[in-house]
Order: sequence, then C-alpha cells, then structure tokens
Amino acid sequence: MKHLIDTYKHKGKRKILISELSEMGIKDERILEAFDAIPRHFFLDLAFDEQAYSNTAFQIGSGQTISHPYTVAFQTELLEVEEGDKVLEIGSGSGFQTCILCKVGAKVFSIERHLDLHQKARQMVEFMRFNAKMFFGDGYKGKPVYAPFDKILVTCGAPEIPKELLKQLKVGGIMVIPVGEGAEQKMLKIVKVTENEITIREFGTFKFVPMLERTVKKQ
Repeated sequence: MKHLIDTYKHKGKRKILISELSEMGIKDERILEAFDAIPRHFFLDLAFDEQAYSNTAFQIGSGQTISHPYTVAFQTELLEVEEGDKVLEIGSGSGFQTCILCKVGAKVFSIERHLDLHQKARQMVEFMRFNAKMFFGDGYKGKPVYAPFDKILVTCGAPEIPKELLKQLKVGGIMVIPVGEGAEQKMLKIVKVTENEITIREFGTFKFVPMLERTVKKQ
C-alpha cells in the first residue's frame, strides 16, 4: 500500500473540514464522526496530500473522481442510514464513500465498472477493516441476488432513474441518485412507497461524472 500515514497535521485539517461541513448544513453527527475517523488523504494520490481536506473533487484515474466531501456527506445524510441497513452503492470509485457508509452502520454492497478502481477500492476498504462486499460489474444491473436493499446510493450522474435498481429497492426504501444528462444533475431522493409507486424530491444541482453505458470495460 502507498503513503498511509495519518499525521497530526492531517487530523487537524480533518477537524477544519468537519467544521466546514457542519456550517454547510450537515447535521448527522455519525457522518461528521465518520469523516474524522476515515483519512480522506489515504484515498488520493500523494500529489493531492496537501489539498485532501479541501472541499474539492479530485481525479482518481479512469476518468473518475472522488467527490467533494460535502457531496459525500450530503448524499449520505439524504440516505438516512440506520444501523444494519443493506445499502447498494453504485460506483465504488476510490472506496471513500463506501467506508463512510460502513462507518455509519451500513452493510454495503458496492459495484464498480472500472477494474483498476474496483481493485484499489477493495484494497482500501480491507485496509480500513470494513466488511463491504465489493463487486466488479455493471451498476445499471445492480445486484439482484442480494436484493431487496434498504437503501441505494448512486455516485455518478444517471440520464434517468434505472428501473432495474428501483426493482431492487425494498418498499419503504430510499434511493439517492443524481439524474440528468449533460454537465449537471439534480440530486433526487426517491422513496419506494409501494411496488408500483414512488415519491421523488429534488435537492439541488450537482456535478458528477456520468453513469456509463451498460457495457463493462476491463482496464
């Protein structure tokens, strides 16, 4: 593994970031505590070490990014994770969001379509001693064998709400997903009221990398 040293300087920067997130409206103390417990710089290239605790997105390879800390915290808060919830995460990315979900008590099933990112994320989640199930595959298909899920979190911009994922959400469950074609997406919180009925609420505009086509490309 790479430069996995957590210094007093890093810890101090995390405290500042957590204060910023709180000021921006993140209220769930479990999420703020997770940001304190999980060193974000572990998930970034050494070149970004100094900027790891700024509220910024960074490239992590394969054309993908690690989301702004606020975006990670905001999506997690919208998800309303309860201890023991089965959460399907679409887009493992660096593994940082996966670890945040684990830390707040979720049982995470995470899918990544880029093989190199999948392998790195799995290594990081194991290093952080979390128990998430990490899969290389097509996020559009979800993981029907483990369904239904209490919550589903999509960490890339989808052109529409994927019907297959809705099928895998339990009645009463919540899906948080950025939806929209182009550079910006609307953050949606979807509640599955019955097998055939959902409610949708919008929570502002965000920018995500696109949820890629349904083919899985080995890197």
